[in-house]
Amino acid sequence: MESFEHYLDQYAELAIRVGLNVQKDQTVVITTPIACADFVRKLAQKAYDAGAKDVVVDWDDDVVKALRLKNAPEDTLRTYPAWRAAGMEEMAKEGAAFLSIYAPNSDLLKDIDPARVAMSSKAAATARAGYLNYTRSNKVNWLMVSYPTPEWSAKVFPNLSESERINQLWEQIFKLTRADQADPVAAWKEHIGTLTAKQNLLNDKKFKQLHFQAPGTDLYIELAQKHQWVAAGSESEKGIFFVPNIPTEEVFTMPARNGTNGTVRSTLPLSYQGSLIDGFSLTFKDGRVVEAKAEVGQEVLDNMLNMDEGARYLGEVALVPYDSPISQSGLIYYNTLFDENASCHVALGNSYPFTIEGGTAMNEEELASNGYNKSLIHVDFMIGSPEMAIDGITADGTRQPLFRNGNWA
Repeated sequence: MESFEHYLDQYAELAIRVGLNVQKDQTVVITTPIACADFVRKLAQKAYDAGAKDVVVDWDDDVVKALRLKNAPEDTLRTYPAWRAAGMEEMAKEGAAFLSIYAPNSDLLKDIDPARVAMSSKAAATARAGYLNYTRSNKVNWLMVSYPTPEWSAKVFPNLSESERINQLWEQIFKLTRADQADPVAAWKEHIGTLTAKQNLLNDKKFKQLHFQAPGTDLYIELAQKHQWVAAGSESEKGIFFVPNIPTEEVFTMPARNGTNGTVRSTLPLSYQGSLIDGFSLTFKDGRVVEAKAEVGQEVLDNMLNMDEGARYLGEVALVPYDSPISQSGLIYYNTLFDENASCHVALGNSYPFTIEGGTAMNEEELASNGYNKSLIHVDFMIGSPEMAIDGITADGTRQPLFRNGNWA
């Protein structure tokens, strides 16, 4: 690929300077599969160049993870190392920045009992709840990016050789993250401005409800009373502006916990913790999922919904036009970071406190009274399509077209 090293350097620079926005004397924590080691080293150098005082790497390995889930006693799967969870929370408390490299392998756990995977997932989520509160509330600056691995690239480009498919996936990543542009930082400033304009437009409208209609979907989502639309950039507790997802094309907010009714059908596969869920539909009544059917991954879907009571309620609704660059690539990425930015989507599980006015300063009781949903999970799934129509509905029942034929009306 022409100028590969140049583009890779710009991608790493974007991650550290724009996405994470590392500050002088800040600790940077990188959570990553071992397959991404070369990229981690480049990120570490960029972080030190930006003034970081330390770079801590939390390595993971898919094969070892699968071996544990297959062979470890159930009692072990119901636990999570306390030192690991406490360490992440302690670093968050001290103001560290957190970068996660996401390279999914949706076939990794296909031959492992989904009940065992659910046990382990619940134990990890419960133990890490303190740390996750820091990122979900934007108390710290954090970022998620992706890196091509042989397993992930094989899912996206199954008919190419390993080297060809990895090159193709890099080409898409560079393009969709704007790392291949002459001045990626300037391109991102312009992009953030475009998304912020949509955010401001929606906040001015103060819709009470959204109505989604598409094949298999007829869904009403009531918005939280003090909801605020958010896009691209956020500000940490210490006033650091950061962009938590690269790429990003969404504008999103908080649904009212008990205010979703109707049926919604997924439009893209969902890669969830090493398994695939596809062709699924959910029916909601008073906010809660009362029926769930999947063509692929029914047991995985059921286990996800049974993680805790909040897993059956929505925590996020996001608008993304069908003509977004990721959608126009014509590819399914089997990676939520990319696929969610190709399509309107909703998320089951935990809400983000910063998507209601004053939410980050509220206690749990105040959050709940304003429509917040609490859960161990936050799982985005895609519902947008070229047939999608969305109306915004005001408190007096007035309807306004927001999306037609999958794009902004």
